[in-house]
Amino acid sequence: MSATGEIALAGRVFRLSLIYGALVTLGALFSLPVLWMISSSLHRLPDVFAQPYRWLPEVWQWENYVRAVTILLVGRFFLNTMVITFPVMAATVLSSALVAYGFARFRFPGRDVLFSLCLGTMMLPGQVTMIPLYILFARLGWVDTYLPLIVPALFGSPFYIFLLRQFFMTIPRDSEEAALIDGASRLRIWWSIILPQARPALATVLIFTFIGTWNDFFGPLLYINSPEKATLTLGLNLMKTQVLGSGVVEWNVLMAASLLVLLPNAILFFLAQRHFISGISMGAGK
Repeated sequence: MSATGEIALAGRVFRLSLIYGALVTLGALFSLPVLWMISSSLHRLPDVFAQPYRWLPEVWQWENYVRAVTILLVGRFFLNTMVITFPVMAATVLSSALVAYGFARFRFPGRDVLFSLCLGTMMLPGQVTMIPLYILFARLGWVDTYLPLIVPALFGSPFYIFLLRQFFMTIPRDSEEAALIDGASRLRIWWSIILPQARPALATVLIFTFIGTWNDFFGPLLYINSPEKATLTLGLNLMKTQVLGSGVVEWNVLMAASLLVLLPNAILFFLAQRHFISGISMGAGK
């Protein structure tokens, strides 16, 4: 290898070392809160905030997880959370995909204006619509039910509409034109041709929706009043005052319960990571 080639190779190795070193450093920094949560979930209560902090506990308190499952009523709160999460996922992906298909394939007067208006709603803070929505749902008699948390998903999400529209525009029209010649309706084309080819983007929407709904705290806090209808996030909040019944928070047990609530998010993301990255990159590339 010539001297020039050796210099180029050394420069490339140096650049890659810097890039991977920076990525590892940032990854470690972002992982610290999760590592602290895992470590604290295995400590005794006095050791959680002890100084200096011991990352490895002297005595491994695995019973913290047993107490977390018992106190949090995981079965009941888990079922309540799933009752909300699965309908929201289905409604969001279907409604957003249908609207996105209309924006991607149909030409009609005012289409671009409507699409810009749809994107503009993302700039509206949720605090602006919070009170009007609560008044509306209260007058409908939906407070202390799951309807205010599920029904809005039937109208799609602006961000997901944008993401799916960009992905749909990358799909060739040849198969659609052939289906139209054979007499297929637009709805049949959307269901049988477009959606199967958009699995990466749909997986991305499903993952985002699952994480957002599963971790939602403010929505259930606003509309759910009955403890028996509480979700997992509300249950974690209840644990702050009901673990010992005296206002003392058992942070080690609370961290164990938080880790149990976090696990479905992590499992889903790692199982669908390939589709997630593909959907984001292809949608953004268009």
